[in-house]
Amino acid sequence: MAETPIRFGILGCAEIARKVSRAITLAPNATLYAVGSRSLEKAAKFAASNGFPDSAKVYGSYDAVLDDPNVDAVYIPLPTSLHLKWATLAAQKKKHILLEKPVALNVEEFDRIVEACESNGVQLMDSTMWMHNPRTAQMKKFLTDSEKFGELRSMNAIFTFAADANFLENDIRVKPDLDALGALGDAGWYCIRSILWANDFQLPKFAKALPGTLFNKAGVIMSCGASLHWEDGKVATLHCSFYGNLTMNVIAIGTKGTLHLEDYVIPFEEKRALFTTSTESGFTELVTGWVPLPSQHVVMTDLPQEACMVTEFSRLVNCIKKDGSAAEKKWWGYSRKTQFVLDAVKASIDKGGEAVNLS
Repeated sequence: MAETPIRFGILGCAEIARKVSRAITLAPNATLYAVGSRSLEKAAKFAASNGFPDSAKVYGSYDAVLDDPNVDAVYIPLPTSLHLKWATLAAQKKKHILLEKPVALNVEEFDRIVEACESNGVQLMDSTMWMHNPRTAQMKKFLTDSEKFGELRSMNAIFTFAADANFLENDIRVKPDLDALGALGDAGWYCIRSILWANDFQLPKFAKALPGTLFNKAGVIMSCGASLHWEDGKVATLHCSFYGNLTMNVIAIGTKGTLHLEDYVIPFEEKRALFTTSTESGFTELVTGWVPLPSQHVVMTDLPQEACMVTEFSRLVNCIKKDGSAAEKKWWGYSRKTQFVLDAVKASIDKGGEAVNLS
């Protein structure tokens, strides 16, 4: 039997909400039901231009979306500084929550959101879309194959894009009162998540900011890097920036194999994703080439990764609504650990590169 579609309300008309609105439309178990903005006119324009059905509710406030008894779940793409307020209110109104990343300004704020979700029995998931791409599960199989990959020893993750002048001056991600974490929160979140994902979400012992952090005139991070260190000697490095050409690379190096990925946040193609692996690499006899050559793997998907995310989130919500199941806690566990490490990197930046312990 087909699942009952989960009725989504969207709080705000951020640019990313256009992508997630489309994902809700594509997901087989979700539907666009309502949108709210501080301006009724803006909400109506957003609904009309983003595939909302004629029956969708259009509201001139976020509260009105939360007060609608027919809204099952809300997507919150608001500035990070507003997450605590609106995610907490949504949970108190018994709305399940798909929350933009970074999930909060710090882990203490996120813990308060989690507490509200647990108290009210609602599902919480952050919108790290690549986690739901079928490619991610295939890559995980390689990373956990002791014969092909061995044990993880080091990792590097990069996410940069060259923001234009308008972005650097006006985007919420460069405003200290809206998204004070800047490039670290926006792009660094993905780097940290990928590192934790590859390491089965085992937290590092300490984080250390690398030299060269760049700030805008308001003091918001525009570019930074960090190293993460584990007790067993594993090390990971990350770099995130609003100043570099679009780059989304992950390299995970094991004792026997290596994983290479060039588009981990957003695949080069919507329904076709690639990754490259190599195992027990060496040189030819005269050291003129590699043997064996790396293998390229292609993973196809009928739905783009953001629609896969909405589908999984809606499935979990349906389990709660129909079967009385408990919310799936692993998702906010992933969110919390990502935020916790992000906080440590930010603290190290603030301390001029001192190591910050996570234990």
